[in-house]
Amino acid sequence: MYGGLTLPIKIGQRVAVGFDGYEIPDELRAYVKSHHLGNFILFSRNIRDSAQLRALCDNLQALAISANGVPAFISVDQEGGTVARLPEDATVLPGAMCVGASPDPEDAFRVGQIMGRELRALGINLNHAPCADVNSNPANPVIGVRSFGDSPETVGRLAARMIRGMAESGVLSCAKHFPGHGDTSEDSHLSLPCVEKSLQELEACELVPFAAAIGAGVPTMMTAHIRFPQIEPEAIPATMSRRIITGLLKQKMGYTGLVLSDCMMMKAIADHYGTVEGTVAALAAGVDMVYICHDAKLAAKACDAAAEALAAGRLSAAEMEQSAAKILAYKQNLPPAGTEISAVGCDAHRQTAREIAGRGLTLLRPPSGTCPPLGDSPLFLGCAPFRVSLASDPENRSVSFPYVMREALGGEAVIISPELGAEEIAGIVRQAAGHSAVVIGTYNGHLRTGQLELVRALAALGAPLICVALGGPYDLMDLPENVTRIAAFAYNAQTLAAVASLLAGGISPAGRLPVRSGN
Repeated sequence: MYGGLTLPIKIGQRVAVGFDGYEIPDELRAYVKSHHLGNFILFSRNIRDSAQLRALCDNLQALAISANGVPAFISVDQEGGTVARLPEDATVLPGAMCVGASPDPEDAFRVGQIMGRELRALGINLNHAPCADVNSNPANPVIGVRSFGDSPETVGRLAARMIRGMAESGVLSCAKHFPGHGDTSEDSHLSLPCVEKSLQELEACELVPFAAAIGAGVPTMMTAHIRFPQIEPEAIPATMSRRIITGLLKQKMGYTGLVLSDCMMMKAIADHYGTVEGTVAALAAGVDMVYICHDAKLAAKACDAAAEALAAGRLSAAEMEQSAAKILAYKQNLPPAGTEISAVGCDAHRQTAREIAGRGLTLLRPPSGTCPPLGDSPLFLGCAPFRVSLASDPENRSVSFPYVMREALGGEAVIISPELGAEEIAGIVRQAAGHSAVVIGTYNGHLRTGQLELVRALAALGAPLICVALGGPYDLMDLPENVTRIAAFAYNAQTLAAVASLLAGGISPAGRLPVRSGN
């Protein structure tokens, strides 16, 4: 169907590019025409509402077909929870760890199905989800609640169900970040993490979900910008390693789908190898499509460098043909964009999302066996939402845990700092005295430990104390026994509504903690 393509077009098919703004910038339009950039990635910065997003996708497709004779992959990171790029008029879906906590494993399929339906209606055909990372390191600053949990088998089972849900809706899914980003304490957006595990150790943990994803027919898989020195002795990350991408993933594990890179502008690549040089190395390693998410000019330079490497024999001409043919085959088999934009944020989708968010709420070892009553003068505490990592969406300041709880349940609300010092802690403890109950929402307190110091200080007052973890459940692992603990897994309006309903006795928490510590 797409025969007779020139070499520049084939090279451009192996690149995806991002840009700023709600419309196609003139610079991007020029580089698509001159360098045949073949694919696009969208972020929150590109999305205002559903109507604007659908128009943008239609215009991107028209540009790609005009310049290349081939439609584009239009991709997005729509994981749910903390990484959700769609506009507010779309359905807010629970994140992976909330799904992992739900007692109904089919919730993973339901989330994938709704994701696929809404993305396809908006003109997006490739979704970078699910995370198949096993979050085995509680100090992980970038994965955390984006993972289904710390059991390789559970992560694999739920990732496979989400993949099938998206496939049923006609959108390509993506298992990431191969061979695993769960056991790091560094963020590859900011540094070059290193995992000192042998192949046997990886096969027992990190690779289990990716094998399950392959079994589920996952069409694309994204690489990790992480060094694994025990399986790649050169000082390069997995994205640039032929031993890992071609040897391990394609040959040993038998993966035949598309291999995508994480963004080549992340500091793990840009600061250590350079985006352009790293791109050529990734293509040589066996990556089928590279992402350059913020600079069309840099993407064009990468295309020029790939052409030079082909001419010099540093890239295989046969592999260039194979990867381009594989990309084109997937594009040929993609269903057209959906026409039912009314499905985006529809009542049925929102209701299902609310139910899943409620099922994921997890009550941990309450002192009395149940959630204590709030009484007539509860105090609600919590910081405003903040951006947890560069992978997360910009914070939504329109929601506030203390104020939402006060509006729903009465009492008093106080905003606290994300990282509290001794003076602020002492002042809040004085303010809490005399209240019938204290409810504090922590947000990644295991990494910003002043929040947990406040919980411990409040526990000494003796009044009923409830700690709600709005990010990772690791905040709840080492608290005094008289603290009632609730894992909520997300800081958004939908989750806060579910928490308020639980505290009011409207729903019963049914979740099971998907990480081992603290069960």
